[in-house]
Parts: sequence; structure tokens; C-alpha cells
Amino acid sequence: MASTSTAPPGPTDVDDVIAKLLEVRGSRPGKQVNLTEAEIRGLCTGAREVFMNQPVLLELEAPIKICGDLHGQYFDLLRLFEYGGFPPDSNYLFLGDYVDRGKQSLETICLLLAYKIKYPENFFLLRGNHECASINRIYGFYDECKRRYSIKLWKTFTDCFNCLPVAAVVDEKILCMHGGLSPDLQQLSQIQRIMRPTDVPDQGLLCDLLWSDPDKDVQGWGENDRGVSYTFGADVVAKFLDKHDLDLVCRAHQVVEDGYEFFCQTAAGHRLLGAQLLRRVRQRRCHDERRRYPHVLVSDSQASREATLRPRPAARPGEPCCRVAAEQKGQAGSLDGEGGPPCRCCGSCGRLAEGSERVRTAQIMHESLVPSNVGRQPRAARGCHG
Repeated sequence: MASTSTAPPGPTDVDDVIAKLLEVRGSRPGKQVNLTEAEIRGLCTGAREVFMNQPVLLELEAPIKICGDLHGQYFDLLRLFEYGGFPPDSNYLFLGDYVDRGKQSLETICLLLAYKIKYPENFFLLRGNHECASINRIYGFYDECKRRYSIKLWKTFTDCFNCLPVAAVVDEKILCMHGGLSPDLQQLSQIQRIMRPTDVPDQGLLCDLLWSDPDKDVQGWGENDRGVSYTFGADVVAKFLDKHDLDLVCRAHQVVEDGYEFFCQTAAGHRLLGAQLLRRVRQRRCHDERRRYPHVLVSDSQASREATLRPRPAARPGEPCCRVAAEQKGQAGSLDGEGGPPCRCCGSCGRLAEGSERVRTAQIMHESLVPSNVGRQPRAARGCHG
């Protein structure tokens, strides 16, 4: 992305931009993509229009894959799509924090915006606390824009970020946001009344949705060590879920060891999963202790379980993959860590362990994880009304 063209932004060929951004697949991590500044401005303008045509509180349908912070880790984003399916084969909801910290914030946000423009009813982006000028001015995105393009382009991104939706409800049971709950949030209709474009204020509902954190040692509301917003306890989540007839609060905003974390369980039996998910549905954990993989959360009306999403390894030249060979012999391989040895024909199986703390994925599906679901075409997720 070295070009500094300052031509007025015209209609951007999204397919061409996506093709350019995907050309680096298989290259060494860190390889940059050469887009013109006019192309990037076109992405910001087009995505901003799509955001404004959809509500600030989205209403979506499962199946949909919910992904946490990316922070400029472009090659982690590509790996996520490789294992979860590239749009539109899978529906996606990203929970914010696309820029800062990582070295390729520009590639990361450009690919996300391009997919949003191309698949507006299947691909959704929420706002994180780093999609804010006062934050990404400090933590790297401003410097990357200035170094590779111009300060004016950073301001164009800011205009786009100010229009992002801030929360989503999946199948009327799962509330998603970047940060967490707010003491000001009494009705979900309050989120719908947030006006855009808007900066992120220092306090209030919008601030809390992007900044608050759960805390297992707190009852009610507490002070946040970040110096912004609040922390909240398990009692707050349980009361909120009961009041609004929800099953789950899904959020990002924090790094944890396995990419997701249960942080407490209430006396009423509500399971609260922090860093990715705060939930009150029954759990059965399927975990391969030998390796860590991105986790797929599968939920249905009766029970829920987590399963590791293992990449299908490539075979050596002229040699069938051991997993394929096992399947040919009738020894079905396992997607969830149960039955069948791990594939050892190449190193692909373990590569995701490097980024598992940064690339955090949960797939919400209202059905059991069975082989017939693999490759199933998703329904188009619907935008919400109002």
C-alpha cells in the first residue's frame, strides 16, 4: 500500500480490491498490499453508506461466526477465513478493534470494509473502542496511515468509523458488543436511539458498550482499571439476561489464554464466559489438551458445546493426507477432538496455535455439529428493521 494517489475518490471496483488483498495468501507474514489511496477512500465512502443504511443495533440470524479483536493482524485474519470459510460461504460478525497495535491495520480494515460492501447482508462489523480517533491516534493506526499514505486518509477512516453499528442481537437471544454492559442500559431500544455519525464519549451508554469489562470479584458495578467505564459482576449479567429474555452476552475486548474464558457461574446456574462470551446455557467442553485451536461454539435449543475447529492439512506432494487416507478406510476423522488421531502429515495442524490468543472465533449455530452441517450454505443474515 505504498501509492499516495490523491485523485478524487470514484467508484471503487470492490472485486478488484478484494483480489489484490488476497494475492498475499501464502506469502510471508507482513507482506504489504499495494492499493491506491483513491481505492481506500472509495472503500471508506462505500462502507460508510452501507453502515448508515443499516441500524445501530443489528438483528441477525444464525448460523453466523462471531470473531473478536484483530488489531492489525492481517495474516491472522486470512487464516481465520481459510478455516472458517471466505464470505459469502459463511456469515460473519466481527466485534471491533480492527486497527492499532498490529503492523497491517490498513490491509485488515480494507479487506473487512470491502467484504462489507460486497456482502452487506452476510458480513457485519461492530465498533470497538479502537475505532475512535482519540485512541487510534495513539496506538498505531494514525502513524501507519501517515507513513504509508496521508493524515487526510486517517481522517477519512475516522468518518467511516463514526458510523459503525455498536451492537447486534443474534436470533433474538444473543446480545453482542465489543465491551460489555452499562448501568445506563435498561432497554435495548436505548441502543437503537444512538445517533450516528458520532465520536465515542468519555462516559455514558455508548462508552460502556465499547469499554466495560466483567469482573468475577465484583458484585454489581465497580471501577474499571482502564480509567474508563465500569466493571460488572455475574449478578449484573444474570439479571440483565433474565430481564430481557436473552441466553448470552457475547463480547471481545480482552485477551485470554484459550481465546475464550468462563469467568464465573452464578447460584442460579448461569454460565458466564468472559473475553468472548457471557452465557447462561449448558456447556460440554471438547478440548484436545495436546494443542490449541480456534474454538467453534455450537449452540442449539437443548444444549451447547464447544468444538475445536481444526484445519484440514495439505498432503505432501504425491502423498495422500493421513486424514484423507483414514477416511478412505472408514476411520472418520474428528472435528471436535473426539475420536481419531490428529493428522501428522504436515505442520498445518499446529500453525493456528501461534495466533490463537489474537484470533478468537466463536460460531453460533442453532443445531448440533454433525457431518451433514459441513459445507452447508448459510442463510443470509438479515439486517434489523427500524
